[in-house]
Amino acid sequence: MSLPFDGAITAYYENEAPEEVRTAIKTSGKKDILDPDYPYREWLDRKIYEEELEALQLELAKLQADVTATGKRIVVVLEGRDAAGKGGTIKRFTENMNPRHAKNVALTKPSDRERSQWYFQRYIDHLPAEGEIVFFDRSWYNRGVIEHVFGFCTPQERAVFFRQLPRFEALIIDEGIHFVKLWLNVSRAEQLRRFLAREGDLLKQWKLSQIDVAGLAKWDQYTDAIKETFDISHSPTAPWTVIRTDDKRRARLAAIRAVIGGVDYAGKDEAVVGRPDPKICGDPSLWNV
Repeated sequence: MSLPFDGAITAYYENEAPEEVRTAIKTSGKKDILDPDYPYREWLDRKIYEEELEALQLELAKLQADVTATGKRIVVVLEGRDAAGKGGTIKRFTENMNPRHAKNVALTKPSDRERSQWYFQRYIDHLPAEGEIVFFDRSWYNRGVIEHVFGFCTPQERAVFFRQLPRFEALIIDEGIHFVKLWLNVSRAEQLRRFLAREGDLLKQWKLSQIDVAGLAKWDQYTDAIKETFDISHSPTAPWTVIRTDDKRRARLAAIRAVIGGVDYAGKDEAVVGRPDPKICGDPSLWNV
């Protein structure tokens, strides 16, 4: 089987990855946690996960019914390093929702026309109307992190973005939209293990891009850009919720609880919703590079 990008991910793993990353991957089982600082050593038991997920998805169904009936509007931004689990998390939010009213927005690189517009303009077109829930699989924060790391924007453009950002998000909230920002954080070894799995799976190779490959060697640059983005964009008005995703199961449950816990809706079962696991879900102080 031919590997995408001429096997560049495997080549990075074998020749360039830090020794501790290679060792962690080589010596661990499929469901072992690679990050020694992660608070659990193995994934959550599948049966427990599936039972909790089903109960939480019933709550999501109640939430959507209430949003449709009352005209509420909800925006959930999901950001994080490549392979942190954004798409899989959104899938667990939406797989039992009515797609007419629950939308996943994953924009491609901007066109020439979009590049000539106000930076936030193409995202505004996707904000929800009454009765809609919108999930952004990456968002305007591309400028703060990815565009900066790869030189796709100038320092001046990034400075303007950060200057306008608080006002832009304050306007979303002032408009009455319930606004949630989730940062999914994955460790370096786990990220590389997921990339290797995608590289060797024909059904998942489409998830890989040249940016993913090039980004493997830019871990430290990403770290600096993420830290700066948190410092500027985490506020009482529009806070970040950080979720550590080395265990995808725990992370998905925490993400759903983080969103629905902050919304009032008819029939809400507080015992089911509960609170996200504080060991893996909290403010940016929980962020682990």
